[in-house]
Amino acid sequence: MNSQSADSQFIYVGTFTGVDDHGGGAAGIYVCRMDMATGAVELVHSVPDVPNPSYLALHPTRPFLYAVNAVPEIDGHDGGAVSAFAVDAETGGLTFLNRQSSRGAGPCHVSVEQTGRYAITANYTGGSVAILPIAADGSLAPASDWVQHEGSSVNPERQGEPHAHSFTPDPANRFALACDLGLDKVLVYQLGLEAGTLPPNEPAYAAVNPGGGPRHLDFHPNGEVVYVINEIGNTITVFGYDQTSGALEERQDIETLPPDFTARSHTADIHVHPSGKFVYGSNRGHDSIAIYAIDGTDGTLSPIGHESTRGEVPRNFVIDPTGAFLLAANQDTDNIVTFRIDEEAGTLAPTGHEAAVPTPVCLKFAP
Repeated sequence: MNSQSADSQFIYVGTFTGVDDHGGGAAGIYVCRMDMATGAVELVHSVPDVPNPSYLALHPTRPFLYAVNAVPEIDGHDGGAVSAFAVDAETGGLTFLNRQSSRGAGPCHVSVEQTGRYAITANYTGGSVAILPIAADGSLAPASDWVQHEGSSVNPERQGEPHAHSFTPDPANRFALACDLGLDKVLVYQLGLEAGTLPPNEPAYAAVNPGGGPRHLDFHPNGEVVYVINEIGNTITVFGYDQTSGALEERQDIETLPPDFTARSHTADIHVHPSGKFVYGSNRGHDSIAIYAIDGTDGTLSPIGHESTRGEVPRNFVIDPTGAFLLAANQDTDNIVTFRIDEEAGTLAPTGHEAAVPTPVCLKFAP
């Protein structure tokens, strides 16, 4: 097996393995390698027996990977878990270290804050967030703090209770922002790194439009703008962000679908281009990437267009660290499709390269 080099980079693929009510029959986590010149992606190997590793995170400075186990119960306890792995930098291989309870059912997102001392996770079904200490060997200790969200919003089918969908540290590593689809809120927590706690911030949250259903977010490289993609409302909410106070101030709410599209669709993922010039969001149903230009003065968005993902249900996508390629993970057609990014216009062009991977739902480039 060839090792990673400047000419290629490993990509880790989270999947659904068919546990619980999730479709798909993947084996676990998959390891791919991308040619950094052409965008060609090849499957290297799989890491089996990882239940529903639907979202992944890599340690910022050390060779460790963390995966949620999106299940209602595991290891004899209610609720899902977060699994820890050691990464072989030469082969891309993963060695299981341990797993700990996420303190809630259906964990769907995990991040590692910048010091690498803690993983933070969001439990969708449980409607809660948790913080787990990371030991020196990369393994996880039991959660040192946990917060149950409370409340509901206007959509009785989707928002009758809390559904924490992502939990993301801010660029200054002072706060962590939790998108709760069930509450129509982006909740702001302080990162208590000394004791591993999650004190609520003041202000404690910012609201999106009722029925929006915030799912994921990404920060502008300047740290002063946050882009929140809303799953139910098919919109992106642009917030100004105060890195000192953690306060969010809405600046814009913009549609992700073409005006003439009337079929069922829900958004999923969102990423800002490393240049800070463009935002991309995925539509499941329309099966596209929505493309926007960023106004350099206040971070608001102007639509550029849409690009088909050449597959169905693009639950997740990733931009490579150089900003040259975007890879879309099409969950229902078992394919990962590579697009070249025009770094002047922001548009996407298919490279003709795609990889066959069962139910791909999360993509992460190795550091």
